[in-house]
Amino acid sequence: MANTKKLWSGRFSKGAAKLLDEFNSSLGFDKRLYKEDVECSMAYALALLSARIISQKEASKITNGLKRIKSQIDSKGEKWFLENKGEDIHTVIENKLINLIGETGKKLHTGRSRNDQVVTDVRLWFKKELKEIIVLTEILRNTFIKIAKKHYKTVMPGYTHLQQAQPVTLGHHLLAYEQKLSRDLERLNECLNRTDILTLGSGALAGSGFPINRNLLAKKLGFKKISENSIDAVSDRDFIAEGLFSIALLNIHLSQWAEEMILWSTEEFGFIEISDAYATGSSMMPQKKNPDIPELVRGKTGRLVGNLTAMLNILKGLPLAYNKDLQEDKELVLDSVDNIKIVLKISNEFLQNIVFNKDRMLISVSNSFSNATEAADYLTKKGVPFRIAHGVTGKAVLYCIKNKKLLKDLTQNEWKKFHNLFGNDIIEKIKANGCLNSRKIHGGTASEQVLKAANRAKKKRF
Repeated sequence: MANTKKLWSGRFSKGAAKLLDEFNSSLGFDKRLYKEDVECSMAYALALLSARIISQKEASKITNGLKRIKSQIDSKGEKWFLENKGEDIHTVIENKLINLIGETGKKLHTGRSRNDQVVTDVRLWFKKELKEIIVLTEILRNTFIKIAKKHYKTVMPGYTHLQQAQPVTLGHHLLAYEQKLSRDLERLNECLNRTDILTLGSGALAGSGFPINRNLLAKKLGFKKISENSIDAVSDRDFIAEGLFSIALLNIHLSQWAEEMILWSTEEFGFIEISDAYATGSSMMPQKKNPDIPELVRGKTGRLVGNLTAMLNILKGLPLAYNKDLQEDKELVLDSVDNIKIVLKISNEFLQNIVFNKDRMLISVSNSFSNATEAADYLTKKGVPFRIAHGVTGKAVLYCIKNKKLLKDLTQNEWKKFHNLFGNDIIEKIKANGCLNSRKIHGGTASEQVLKAANRAKKKRF
């Protein structure tokens, strides 16, 4: 068993209570940062060497010892942590280093605090995770674009208030999610930029008392920028809060999509068929095919929003600089990162394996009053004020409801009864394709615009 001595025990005359150790320990979750902690410590050893605080021989001993520790953890995994216990990942690695190389290991922490060490570790880890989340989001976004291009002419009902509103194309509908994911990617990249800041060298709060070359550290650890204020550096968790927000909002967007997939897969809608490989059955009802994937995507949202809310509440009343409350940040960000990655992966596979029922969508549009706006626009284009045209068309809809008809069933004579400017072309104008083709404005649902939008989206880089 490795030495489990507290790094701060010199000032204390009594050992820590067992319950304090249990309550205070973060090793159960921050052990996931062991690679970053070793990387950070090896870079710091070089900085100590550069500042002539340790010799070349001592730097080599420290670096080789840290490499041995990482190799041991890589091979033993959880077993290593059962054999080597400590207050946190920093303590257990430092104690193990001292156990391996002796007194030289005690020099590594010169001018360094766990306050600047932990936030550097977290930033290193979060940078890698954000990059992976960005890649997964881009993959899903490209899947939406690919399917949208395939269905740029596929007619479906568009909804407001979950009531049929106007005809749109499936491609146009799918590109709405592409836009949401584009904004998510912008936010994630901005968060990555604000995460990419070196905090090591800030000490506990006042800055290191030794001539540590922070530019060297930044270059060695791959950080683009260096923190400007040591007090802020050790207490700042904005990048985590921002990351949790970006992740939560990303999942909210996917939850909205998931809700539609759940609705569209019902017999009442019948717009999609979920692949058997991405659905589940019932243990009691043999006929069931359940949309568990989108339901879980939807369900994860509460968890991710909860993590964000918890982080904001942790930060709410903290005085400067570091406070132990900040230990609570890691479980939240670890959980959110793990969950959004699996959500992105499964959402992409689920979407790729959907079969869209184009005939059912077209029938749904054809058997509705979603073409009413087009009838009102028809009159407006002939000089009738829109509010009057709106009222005229509303009366036509009411007439159809009372007579169990649709607008497409009205004869030319019937149209004339509502307004004499309804010409012989009104029947064609209010057909689904007529409704779509009139929306040729940039960002509209006309097929040609949908294809252009998909091509623009494909070229966009983040």
